[in-house]
Amino acid sequence: MAMFKLKPGDGTAIKLLLSLALMYGLMALLVYSVLHLKFITPLGIDAPLHKFSEARALQHLRVLSKDIDGRHEGRPGLRQAADYIKSQLELLKFRANSNFRVEVEESMINGSFNMMFLGHSISLAYRAHTNVIMRIASVNSTENDASVLVNGHFDSALSSPGAADCGSCVASMLELARLIVDSDWIPPRPIIFLFNGAEELFMLGSHGFITTHRWRDTIGAFINIEASGSGGPDVVCQSGPGSWPSLVYAESAVYPMAQSSAQDVFGFVPGDTDYRIFAQDFANIPGLDVIFLLGGYFYHTSYDTLERLLPGSIQARGDNLFSVVKAFASSPWLMNSSDRQFLKSSGQGPHEERTIFFDYMTWFMVIYRQRVAAVLHSFPIVIFLLLPFIFNSPNNGLCSFLATYFDLLKGMLNHFIAIIMGIVLPMLFAILRLLFSSHAMNWFANPYLAFLMFVPCSVVGLLLPRYLFRHFHLSQDASVHKKSQEGLADRARFWGAFGYYALLTLVFLLAGLGGGFLTLFTAVSMLLAWMCSQLLCSNSQSLRSLILYIFPLLPCMTFSVHFGGFIIQFLIEKMGMMGSVPPPFGYFVQDIIVAALIGVITGWCLGPLMPVISGWLARSITMQFLVHCSVIFLALSSRFFPYSVDAPKRVLLQHTILTSDSTEILGSSYEFTVVDSNYLPFLFNHAHEAAEHLKVNPEYSYETTKDRWLAVFPISFLFSRSLKFPARHDNVLQQYESFPYLSTVKQEKFSDSGIRKVHLELNLGSLKEVWVTVLNVTGPLSGWSFADNTLPAPEVLGGSPPSYICRLSGASDEKWVFWLEANSTEPLRVEVAALDQHLVDATRILKDRFPDWVDVISYTSFMSSYSF
Repeated sequence: MAMFKLKPGDGTAIKLLLSLALMYGLMALLVYSVLHLKFITPLGIDAPLHKFSEARALQHLRVLSKDIDGRHEGRPGLRQAADYIKSQLELLKFRANSNFRVEVEESMINGSFNMMFLGHSISLAYRAHTNVIMRIASVNSTENDASVLVNGHFDSALSSPGAADCGSCVASMLELARLIVDSDWIPPRPIIFLFNGAEELFMLGSHGFITTHRWRDTIGAFINIEASGSGGPDVVCQSGPGSWPSLVYAESAVYPMAQSSAQDVFGFVPGDTDYRIFAQDFANIPGLDVIFLLGGYFYHTSYDTLERLLPGSIQARGDNLFSVVKAFASSPWLMNSSDRQFLKSSGQGPHEERTIFFDYMTWFMVIYRQRVAAVLHSFPIVIFLLLPFIFNSPNNGLCSFLATYFDLLKGMLNHFIAIIMGIVLPMLFAILRLLFSSHAMNWFANPYLAFLMFVPCSVVGLLLPRYLFRHFHLSQDASVHKKSQEGLADRARFWGAFGYYALLTLVFLLAGLGGGFLTLFTAVSMLLAWMCSQLLCSNSQSLRSLILYIFPLLPCMTFSVHFGGFIIQFLIEKMGMMGSVPPPFGYFVQDIIVAALIGVITGWCLGPLMPVISGWLARSITMQFLVHCSVIFLALSSRFFPYSVDAPKRVLLQHTILTSDSTEILGSSYEFTVVDSNYLPFLFNHAHEAAEHLKVNPEYSYETTKDRWLAVFPISFLFSRSLKFPARHDNVLQQYESFPYLSTVKQEKFSDSGIRKVHLELNLGSLKEVWVTVLNVTGPLSGWSFADNTLPAPEVLGGSPPSYICRLSGASDEKWVFWLEANSTEPLRVEVAALDQHLVDATRILKDRFPDWVDVISYTSFMSSYSF
């Protein structure tokens, strides 16, 4: 007995479906080669000196990420990295010919300020952090000449060797500096390289430079280079203020990789860059934020190694950097701070309006200003509003015009429902799978699984309205328009879909967002495709007409697959660090997000085709075939493990030591947490050695308090639950002579208004590798000596009273002296959490018990509490 009983037209539908699958598969292969930079050939170590060489940059990176053991604040490797960078710059200074003026210096920075990070308010105080700075200028330059800043950080995240983030940035900058010195190009304006040593501590290095350095007011433009992954496209994610930086980039980049839409969503991704310090928070300097975005599996993990870098990534970055730096240095709009302020006040400066820009497969770049966007992005909706006048003769009357409008709106609603169903159906399938699965995120280590599971059911959702409602209820009279009922219905469906994209384009424009080019491209391509099919084929129901319609859409569909595939891959890689939500709903969150996004992208890629192909494909045989495909792949997915060495699970292991004074320990424990939807029970069910070592049993309770994770605030808000195990502390006493201790250094002073001031001294004891120390102050606090005596907004930790958080970093061998001010006699409570990267032997043994698909970020947190 046949599984499917064929009806007339079913064979054609299956052939069309398979042909479309083949077409999109070929597009996906092209996109894969572009995203992985297969078209770029890295230059070797023997490349000409006037060329940027990835191999030469990798020599620096090998020293920074392999020969030096850990470039973390508080560890010797950070000092070694600064010395290496400075020595390389000094060699370049020695090699530079007489046409150059090269200055190299090391800067020790101190400061304090308030900021919002991950949506939480915090004060930062720092001292004795190191920046290494190089200024390359012509021999005729002056100290006040406007300059171009290239910024990258050489410190790395906790527990990570930091090959990509951001050793690759430093290596690229060193090779770029060498290229400038060895090339025939003499910079018309100075080029400043800032190798900053404290970005991972919340952008402290850039803050120290832009607020205290003697060259800070000369910066006329900046390029911040970052890495959120191990390579791939080096995308301009943020640009501004104004349109000038992106215009310069568009004109000069060798391999343009830029998306203005990235700026619309940048704030929703956990993390931040030095861009905000230079362009937003403490200066208003025009600049670019250029970031490696793929390979996010290894971001801030111990797997961020030299071997994980995607070949060609540094070569593309270097070629772009050299070209863009030259363009910035030659631009008439490059001005120092005083000149910018003068021209701005006189209204003669560069345009401050935002630009819309995007690259097409890194082949070329499209860019236009907001005022141009106001015209271009309004064009599709104007055409849509004029359609009734085009379709009706003046003699048809008002009723005919209104009937045409109603049909077009019904067509738009029909397309909107199809798009929504294309999103909702994958979400329902994701939930259904999890109800019968022992773990979530099966697609994490195998991204192709997400496409196989969710694309077929998304296509079913897109076809469902046409399948269920094959008859389109027309408001128009077919006899008046001299067209068949089916012809009018097809016209309403097509132009309704066009109107949907036209309306979205207008919404993007009115919201001031940079992603409107996505729907504009779709709407314009649909218009061109329709004109082509109408002009070259009289029978709109034929396969020839369909082919003529698809052919002009190929550039748009290829771009959709490129952009959409990139977004999905980026999001899947980031799902391992997006945070966990409390059960039971948190178990579904990541899968639902990925399913919904694939539904959105599938709708975007197929949307322009749906008004034309849905009549061919909305048949029982195709719907059954697609549903069966999804069900089969959903069932097969349960055989895939979510994690691997190439896609590790992030786990935080905190050895918490509670102390009461400089030598007494009150308690010691191991605490675990995760940052995705596979909770701790999943971890210990599959990490058998670790579970046996800890003697895990169901009696252990899961905690939801975040105050125990004070040392990593505000990252702690990404955690939903933690698991606590008792730990011995006799070996701690053997390795530490003393612990952090807070004490008063002066007698309390009371003002006439009843405000009292408490002077305190924080001694970090004999801690070995201090990353950061966090203060949590609750009570009637009215002021303190940090951040220019300005309090941040209060925070609430784990149901505790409102509190004020300050992170201290740098020079842990010296005492921190500060004061707190209270507006009543009620006690001030101060909690101290000092994060030491040094692990006692027992913690190291425990860490080694975990399998290699787990990346354990481990540290020791010394916690103490005081009342004043």
